[in-house]
Amino acid sequence: MNVCFFDIDGTLINTGGAGKSAMIAAVGEQFNVTEIQGQISVAGRSDRGIGRDLLIQHGLADSTDNWEQFRTSYLNRLRDNLGRCQGRVLPGVRSLLDLLHGRNDIHLGLLTGNVQQAALLKLAHYQLDGYFFQFGGYGDDQADRDDIARAALASASAHLKNSEQSIDQRSINLWVIGDTPHDVQCARAIGANVVAVCTGVFSREQLATSQPDLLLDDLTSAGKFVDRLSNSAAADVP
Repeated sequence: MNVCFFDIDGTLINTGGAGKSAMIAAVGEQFNVTEIQGQISVAGRSDRGIGRDLLIQHGLADSTDNWEQFRTSYLNRLRDNLGRCQGRVLPGVRSLLDLLHGRNDIHLGLLTGNVQQAALLKLAHYQLDGYFFQFGGYGDDQADRDDIARAALASASAHLKNSEQSIDQRSINLWVIGDTPHDVQCARAIGANVVAVCTGVFSREQLATSQPDLLLDDLTSAGKFVDRLSNSAAADVP
């Protein structure tokens, strides 16, 4: 059996900057910030971590109340921005998800820095919500990507247990599919294999340094990945 955790931004979709601009607008709207201070790094990070940094950079307390206000404003802005920005589904994504979704030896989930509601908004906007990602780890509470990976694994375990299956990492293949070195790092934290795709902001050379199991230009060239899944499924047959 295979469990595949997909990142969203830079892996499945490019929103054309809808998320980042929504965060900047949320800080200004909610906390009367007129000028953004410092650099905002978002690739491969969690919304909770980005929100924490934005609050602190502008002299605001990283409190639960401030985070909730920021998140609410961000989500409202994101809804509008998704329709305004020129985003797209990335190459090979639909065909790969069609293939994986149709197999009973593969379970699909999410491992993303997005807060859960933002993840659902993005998938719905780009009509990727029909692939039934059944479990996941999100950036609502965790700033550390490794902790999100652990939450995703726990979510997968609970889902499979409810369907009278279970995750035994000695007999299951865990895969993380992402576009940043952070995806590779968090995959290793849960003992997962990694497909790194060069569809985000990191170059092939930068991703190669993080030593993923497979390195692809984009998901149109995912044949080797599918072969690995098929070989592992065949090995599970008595």
